[in-house]
Amino acid sequence: MAAAALLRGAAPGRGGPAWCWLLRAAPRRRLAHGSGRHGDDPVSGAAWACFPLGERALVRVRGPDSAPFLLGLLTNELPLPGPAAGAAPPPARAGYAHFLNVQGRTLYDVLLYRLPEHDEAPAFLLECDRAVLGALQTHLALYKIRRKVTVEPRPELRVWAVLPRTPEEAGGAAPLREQAEGATILTRDPRTARMGWRLLTQDEGLALVPGGRLGDLQDYHRYRYQQGVPEGIHDLPPGVALPLESNLAFMNGVSFTKGCYVGQELTARTHHMGVIRKRLFPVRLLGPLPACGISPGASVLTASGQAAGKYRAGHGDVGLALLRSEHIKGPLHIRTAESGQVALTVTVPDWWPTTTK
Repeated sequence: MAAAALLRGAAPGRGGPAWCWLLRAAPRRRLAHGSGRHGDDPVSGAAWACFPLGERALVRVRGPDSAPFLLGLLTNELPLPGPAAGAAPPPARAGYAHFLNVQGRTLYDVLLYRLPEHDEAPAFLLECDRAVLGALQTHLALYKIRRKVTVEPRPELRVWAVLPRTPEEAGGAAPLREQAEGATILTRDPRTARMGWRLLTQDEGLALVPGGRLGDLQDYHRYRYQQGVPEGIHDLPPGVALPLESNLAFMNGVSFTKGCYVGQELTARTHHMGVIRKRLFPVRLLGPLPACGISPGASVLTASGQAAGKYRAGHGDVGLALLRSEHIKGPLHIRTAESGQVALTVTVPDWWPTTTK
């Protein structure tokens, strides 16, 4: 199988972690470990949690003009092709960026995958929220004009998030190897090492990851919120979210030295002024929650009733809120429809730059 060259062996998971992913039984078929170890216990030896992300979709942009076309629309540089190692195919490279509107607000957040060219025209895969797949294609067509570019969805490819069995290991030495071969791409998540790896494949993702087990999708979203990583239109409402307030710079998603792109002016001006008063912060809700949950856009208040920001989105008792930085250390709460209050605490992810803490 061509995908067999994509992975090295994963070290068995450490026994008895304080907290680990809820893992489900995996198919028996496995790729051989590159280190020569075989037959990990499918229950206790799972090294990786694999999450199928059905709410994510892929669009391919290819053609002689695909690189300059995308550079004029995205906040970031395009991922460069990795160096080839002898006869082995070059490793995959991924990047993160936003499409902005002319007012400088986020339209779509995307992960970019550069496909091996093999003497063909440059080609890229854009991973986006499935709910805006059609809107993204329309947006690309609007700016295509006469460029030699083809834009087409790739519904046969599925997106998987691959995380270490214990989340605290996410920033450690990774036993997987970045690669792109055939219809399969495996690469590090470009936003932060805490988000592990991304796997794009037509095959069953579990079968491609040694020691991989199926993880609960809700665990993936909870973990993502705890790490302060927004993803998709619920966390980044189109035409509402501002890229720097959404921590785009922290997630390696913007270049301040690249050429012009749609919506650049406000982003560049905000960066050079050096003042970002509000940010998306991970929050935890305390106490009983309303049966209907917390509404997106609900006001977050200080103890004195002063507005501190707004709740953006979440899952259960964890989520993201757009808050003024000077209020994050004080007691905060949200008023519910039942005339009650839900307290919340704010955390600053440890992978953020220290100057923000």
